[in-house]
Amino acid sequence: MEILEVLKYTLPALIVFLTAYLLIHSYLKNDEKRRRHELKVANLGKITPVKLQAYERIVLFLERISPETLILRLSEPNITASQFQENLLTSIRAEFEHNLSQQIYISNKAWEVVKSAKSNIIKIINNSAEKVKPESLSFELSKVILESMMEVSKSPTTVAIEFLKKEMEVYL
Repeated sequence: MEILEVLKYTLPALIVFLTAYLLIHSYLKNDEKRRRHELKVANLGKITPVKLQAYERIVLFLERISPETLILRLSEPNITASQFQENLLTSIRAEFEHNLSQQIYISNKAWEVVKSAKSNIIKIINNSAEKVKPESLSFELSKVILESMMEVSKSPTTVAIEFLKKEMEVYL
């Protein structure tokens, strides 16, 4: 009989306690989710412009290492083809090193595409240099490089820029 009396009071109290516990637990869990979401949104507002700047800088890098741009920028009529090749490669490496930190802000796939474009441009320059005599004038190397670029369906830098633009659409 005493047990029945004790159960009359403790069972409703336990039910009220469990209900209150579950409600409070659910409320705290939802509140934590809301705070995380607000923090994520606030961080996105801060990091999105930085990411967009990184994509912008990488596109600028790709434009600067495109053979057409390099040839116009570094052209010197009185140097040899081998000196011109070295100038082109040095410029590409310097531009790349200058933009290395941007890999933090772009996806791994995008960075791989950028590195591949750089490597392909270097291959085109080196393969073109093998087709001319090292002592010939830079104009000859420029001509062969541009002819090589015409043979490819899309420039490696164009492919990379298109990839970056497509990936960047997520942030716009």
